[in-house]
Amino acid sequence: MRRSAAVAAAKITAELSRRLRRGGGTALPGLVAERIDPDLIEGLAGRLGQGNVLITGTNGKTTTARLLRSVASAAKLDTVANRAGSNMMRGIAASLADAAGWDGEFESPETLLGVFEVDEATAPEAAWAIRPRAVVFTNLFRDQLDRYGEVDYVASVWRGAVAAWPKVATLVLNADDPSVAALGELAAGRVIYYGLNDVAAAGKALEHAADARWCPACAAELEYDAVFYGHLGHWRCPGCGRPRPRAEIECSSISSAADSSRMLVSLPGGAIEVKLPLIGLYNAYNALAAAAGAFAIGIDATTIGAGLGAFTAAFGRQERLTVEGRQVQVILAKNPAGLNQVLRTIAAGDNARRIDVVLFLNDGIADGRDISWIWDVDFDLLKGRELAATVSGNRAWDMALRLKYAGLEAACSVEKDYAAALRRALKQTPGGGTLYVIPTYTAMLEVRDLLAKWSGSGAFWEQE
Repeated sequence: MRRSAAVAAAKITAELSRRLRRGGGTALPGLVAERIDPDLIEGLAGRLGQGNVLITGTNGKTTTARLLRSVASAAKLDTVANRAGSNMMRGIAASLADAAGWDGEFESPETLLGVFEVDEATAPEAAWAIRPRAVVFTNLFRDQLDRYGEVDYVASVWRGAVAAWPKVATLVLNADDPSVAALGELAAGRVIYYGLNDVAAAGKALEHAADARWCPACAAELEYDAVFYGHLGHWRCPGCGRPRPRAEIECSSISSAADSSRMLVSLPGGAIEVKLPLIGLYNAYNALAAAAGAFAIGIDATTIGAGLGAFTAAFGRQERLTVEGRQVQVILAKNPAGLNQVLRTIAAGDNARRIDVVLFLNDGIADGRDISWIWDVDFDLLKGRELAATVSGNRAWDMALRLKYAGLEAACSVEKDYAAALRRALKQTPGGGTLYVIPTYTAMLEVRDLLAKWSGSGAFWEQE
């Protein structure tokens, strides 16, 4: 009776939230449900016949989770997921309650797979609650310093959690991230590594925004044979001799067009060629993480290839909309490594001679109050191009100052009102051209809502 009451309360709260335009009902319903039934997550997650997969890390969680859901669909599985990216315990509770019937039971539970993205600090608690079949780690970069501190703290939280997890959970780890790869040495159960192997796409020197320069075991400075971005690459420790682990799932070649990428992915069950409606090396990693997560729960290579090929972008993650005769691409960016990759991808595009961009910088709780990270972003990548940059958000002038010191002041205009900023940027963008909208998290929700109205698209919680 308590569980049924919790589920019913969550459903009513979600409906009221959406009708009153207070949000997508992705978090508050979970808080209400857990208050009524504190064991709701453990109880409902345990009834999913195909088990659960957790996805955590700094960047790429939402896209990786969506990719994995696409693969699950190709495998004829239905998924229960926090699709809108509400990645705390309340988001998991809300998604489980939404998927259950009013009586707290699932229809056809034998085909249900839970796919939940979780915040870096929430991963240990979530894993104990849902007892996943696999936990996928994407990467570890500086993010929200006021909440988490430096990456060493998050790494220590992960190490303590992994060392205590039971053997039933398979760890899926990014071999190219030294901090993530090191978790494999602490795992009690199976470990699967994934990584890039197309060194033609790599450089030799670490970026300024690299966050893992030292060996997690002996603290010696790591050496790299190839650097893909940030601190991700083919590394080794000259101090203790620790090598990058061999990746079971790897991308041996990657090429990009204006709006898509082609990857050759090797798995133990064979090689698959994948075309994604995404660009950038960071999305190649997301696809590899999803492929490795699917492989960890027994999905075959052919089905993985079909699922990845059927993928469509999530809201705010290279999502494309058409507004006033312009293509608008919304790309979330919330830390130096992520924004550097966004800028690098834009600057390398087929039409990069002219770049129209609007940047939204907020300092809300979900963004991180400390916005000093913008000074580690390589805005110099935009130099030498015909550039029209509009900046907005409640820290718009901080972003304008950063662009001034990057030598881009002449191309920059400030408009703190979201709608006015978007209208100005759209007007500056030539007809048929592309406007890149790059917001931090809290700005993304409002900006995406405006663009959805103007383009006739659905609300973010309706997207799948």
